[in-house]
Amino acid sequence: MADLGFKAFDADQHYYEAEDAFIRYLDPAMRKRCMQWAEVDGKKRLLVGGRINRFIPNPTFDPVARPGVLDDYFRAKTSAKDIREAFGTLEPISPYYRDRDARIESLDDQNVEACFMFPTLGVGMESALENDLPAMLAAFRAFNRWVDDDWGVNYKNRIYAAPYISLADVDWAIEELEWALSKDARIINLRASSVIAPEGRRSLGNPLHDPFWQRVNDAGITICIHSGDAGYGFMLDYWGQDSEFEAFRYSPLRALLTTSPISDAVASFIGEGIFARFPNLRLATIESGSEWVGPLRKKLKKAYGQHTHAFAEDPLVTLAKHVYISPYYEDDLQELKEQIGASHILFGSDWPHAEGLEFPTEFVHDLEGFGDKEIRLIMRENALGLVQPQRAMASA
Repeated sequence: MADLGFKAFDADQHYYEAEDAFIRYLDPAMRKRCMQWAEVDGKKRLLVGGRINRFIPNPTFDPVARPGVLDDYFRAKTSAKDIREAFGTLEPISPYYRDRDARIESLDDQNVEACFMFPTLGVGMESALENDLPAMLAAFRAFNRWVDDDWGVNYKNRIYAAPYISLADVDWAIEELEWALSKDARIINLRASSVIAPEGRRSLGNPLHDPFWQRVNDAGITICIHSGDAGYGFMLDYWGQDSEFEAFRYSPLRALLTTSPISDAVASFIGEGIFARFPNLRLATIESGSEWVGPLRKKLKKAYGQHTHAFAEDPLVTLAKHVYISPYYEDDLQELKEQIGASHILFGSDWPHAEGLEFPTEFVHDLEGFGDKEIRLIMRENALGLVQPQRAMASA
């Protein structure tokens, strides 16, 4: 474990959901439309909207892979013909993954002062239920109550478990936001996608969403967009790929296609003037890497040159001012520093996932060439600043 000389702030840790995470607070009358468990061919399966859901192959998470077991695979140091074999021997689920007090013990052992905490299963459920919006909203309202129940949206200023909010119904989103603020939430989690609504799809910058953005702006908390099922299956269909999102299923073509939900989501914030209208907003992209940043910067530069009048300021300035990025440790981190500055890079370990780091602070070894002050910003201060509510500035 790396000795930093200070306690880190991990912007990307996860829980493994309890089996009743979506059910504990759900109206029993809604379970058939939302989540249920069933035994299929001798295995416990999760039904979502009445169908077997394969977003996570083993949604009980018991047993589960060891943290960081796929490290070499994601660094492209080893090849895996069968990704299931790469997981190695699975282990009984640890209390660290499901109990917040045990997790704090783990944070102490990791020399991590605090962390953002995100779902494992939950980031795939909005897409799974988007054809039944009342069910989707009911499921996530129940899920958020479970999140606070088991983890705390702010537990001892050490675990910041992000409530999951959908903009499918703006009034519902504001209600969930107000509930989260009443619990002292400092971050919220949204999906990198357009918004499904009864009248059709809307972009994130649609004016109908402005009351929600205004409330986030006034509260000064941070918006996080964590990777998951962004509903981009239609693009895979176009190329003849199976559009059902299943974690760790690999296809060479699927890996090479240029679909980037996070780039499109950030483009919506900038291109549609969300940051211009609500200048207090801060957006953190989590577990989406940073390879998308360069191509988006090129597009923003060209768009600004061609249509300067459409932007309140240079969009590259907007990007560097409002967006924080938690890159993959295998990304070109020096390049990312040149693009957005060390003050907007976040350390995230993805612990305890198999594709993350076994020892979170080992991330520092990928910061070769960074100065001591930059390392401290990335490993601690930047994320720490994001959990401090920011005083609202006057809207443009």
